[in-house]
Amino acid sequence: MRVPREQFRSLSLAVHGLLSDVPLHDVTAVDLPGGGAGRTIADVRALLARENVRAANPIVRGLFALRVLLGRLFGWDSDMHMHQETSSIHRLSSDIKRRSALTPGALDGPFRVLYVLERESLAEVRNATVHAFLASVLTETPCGYRLYWAVYVQPVSRLTPLYMALIEPFRRYIVYPAILRRIRRAWEERYTRPRDPRASDTV
Repeated sequence: MRVPREQFRSLSLAVHGLLSDVPLHDVTAVDLPGGGAGRTIADVRALLARENVRAANPIVRGLFALRVLLGRLFGWDSDMHMHQETSSIHRLSSDIKRRSALTPGALDGPFRVLYVLERESLAEVRNATVHAFLASVLTETPCGYRLYWAVYVQPVSRLTPLYMALIEPFRRYIVYPAILRRIRRAWEERYTRPRDPRASDTV
């Protein structure tokens, strides 16, 4: 579900200062029931990695495949668009770098990780269409947790507004809902459903 930007901005987060000059495009959230005490953004990242969210359903798989094909045809994703000089790693304070569970700059699929803290993470992707940032934030609620996905978009050319307008219906009504539903199902399977006592704790 979409949530007001003000709700996200009211949270005490490192990203607010880090990206204060980058437009916040939108914020999506999903409620995750239960989970017990002490859940962190690393738990969510583990679910994302295990679930292969790009394969959430055939339509989502097809949209990702189409985007990859278009990127190759038009050269949108060539290495020239994303390198150390254009990354926002330089924005990170020494404290955030020290506290990050992953080394800033580590690759994570199409994204470059900027930091992973206890309850929030930030990643960026830059190509010929956008310089975008995805902030993932986990907060506690009376019934469990809420996962926020906040998307920041820094224009890189006149193509950026057109590109964002073209992908908006697919991102808003197909891709994000499918991925977040898959995350919620994986969360419920992992943290709320009774486990078979005969099951081993080993992976």
